[in-house]
Amino acid sequence: MGKIFIIVGIIFLVIGIIWTFIGRLPGDFSFKIGNVSIHFPLMTSIIISIILTLILSIISRFK
Repeated sequence: MGKIFIIVGIIFLVIGIIWTFIGRLPGDFSFKIGNVSIHFPLMTSIIISIILTLILSIISRFK
């Protein structure tokens, strides 16, 4: 179980580093109305969902 946590941690670290350099993706929406700003990261959510699905399916195959 410890090895899985280390691998998942390294994957999240790599994703965080890549995310820092890329910034916002083209499918992320930002709205500003007066003093209120709303950020809706649609494309980022889809990509994170796909990555987590792949990670969890790989982990479940090894169990």
